[in-house]
Amino acid sequence: MADESRRRKVQDRIQQTVASMLGRRIKDPRLGFVTITDVRVTGDLQHASIFYTVLGDEEDRKATARAFESAKGIIRSEIGKALGIRLTPSIEFLLDALPESAAAIEGALAVAKARDEEIAKLAEGARYAGDEDPYRHEDDDAEDAAEDEDEDEDEDEADTADEDDEETDAHEDSDR
Repeated sequence: MADESRRRKVQDRIQQTVASMLGRRIKDPRLGFVTITDVRVTGDLQHASIFYTVLGDEEDRKATARAFESAKGIIRSEIGKALGIRLTPSIEFLLDALPESAAAIEGALAVAKARDEEIAKLAEGARYAGDEDPYRHEDDDAEDAAEDEDEDEDEDEADTADEDDEETDAHEDSDR
């Protein structure tokens, strides 16, 4: 298992080698406008994943993938010479999804910004449905307690009057 700094150096060297080969050595017409974005090497330096982006449409991406597959042997040979290590890593080329992901995120942010602007326009003349401050405060609690006591007294008087009426009705029924 190689240490992290050696692995990072191998990744950088592979990226530089492949990028320079695309500019000078590989003359495949199927290669579009390609950028090598990243290289990932396993811990034992036996396998390298090379990430790339292509400027263009889906057909350009497919053509570039076919060109990389056909040039894989030449590229691996050059990587082996450039690295100078005992074993040359096997390589694979992967289309980097980062540009599409970034475009999707930017689109979502643009939609969110437009919605926020619409809501801000609607909120300009808006008023509160209730009070501006719907929360209770300590001074309000004292007033509420006094009102509750008054209501309790009124209920007690009404209950007493109802009991008196019931007793009178019961007494009249027994007289009959």
